[in-house]
Amino acid sequence: MPAVSTVSPPTAELGGTVRALYETPAGRRFSSQEELDPEYDIEATVPPSEFESIVGRFVGDSARAREELDCELNIPYGPTKAERLDVFPGEPGGPVVVFIHGGYWKILTSAEFSFVARGPVARGATVIVPSYALCPSVTIDEIVRQHRAVIAWVHKNAGDFGADPQRLVAVGHSAGAHGVAMILGTDWTHDYGLPAEVVRGACAMSGLFDLRPLPYTFVQPALQLTWDQVLRNSPILDLPRSAPPLLVTHGGRQTAEFVRQSVDFLAAWQGEGLPGEYWTQPGCNHFDELYPFADPDSEITNRVLALASG
Repeated sequence: MPAVSTVSPPTAELGGTVRALYETPAGRRFSSQEELDPEYDIEATVPPSEFESIVGRFVGDSARAREELDCELNIPYGPTKAERLDVFPGEPGGPVVVFIHGGYWKILTSAEFSFVARGPVARGATVIVPSYALCPSVTIDEIVRQHRAVIAWVHKNAGDFGADPQRLVAVGHSAGAHGVAMILGTDWTHDYGLPAEVVRGACAMSGLFDLRPLPYTFVQPALQLTWDQVLRNSPILDLPRSAPPLLVTHGGRQTAEFVRQSVDFLAAWQGEGLPGEYWTQPGCNHFDELYPFADPDSEITNRVLALASG
């Protein structure tokens, strides 16, 4: 049985009777779920024992970060129970980094990612890690709304924690990087009554920017994507006219499709004249590429904080 439920996107003929579920801009064609799933099953890119070790490290390192760093937890930023965030204050007047976690929009919370605060906080930045509602309880449309609500909340309240709201950097990983890309397409003035340049800089790590393949993969039963949602929430199809500097990055140990998602998005981004940079972490996989955030002197910490002055 295919994973698709309500989605009926257009298909392309592939030599008579075989149809493409998805064709990349470069012409690579996928004709079945069996071809697509290995490209998007990121857990399968590492051995099971390594994945278990990664999960344990995320949980353990995050628990220790909450014990050892100053923090305020589970602060509401919106009306629903899921809209809560954790604040790790930095130095007065320092930048503020909002980190949006991944999990294919269907698993995980802020609690597994507290460890990313260590490096930036040690350098004086305030780090905010939000949770958000998950599919299938809500749609990706609602998740994007919550991401935008976080940024609006931070712009309004960052000063209460000593941070400079004019130096806000949005960072996202995996599905969270999709959230960052959608944030950059927000009309802050029209929709929120905020300054147009709410976000000073952004970093999208191993993101998903073209959702068109996903309804044909194992994640569709949880995401329940409709075709209008796919098109509306694929940032590569709706680039902003202006945007702050964007760093697109990923670990080198990724599937070809995850690499392509980043490369194609940055190419489209730069093709619109928007400022963007590409950087890889060659020895990292989809998960351990986050570990360097715990190091105040790591290159990713340096690059993210540099965006605050972009």
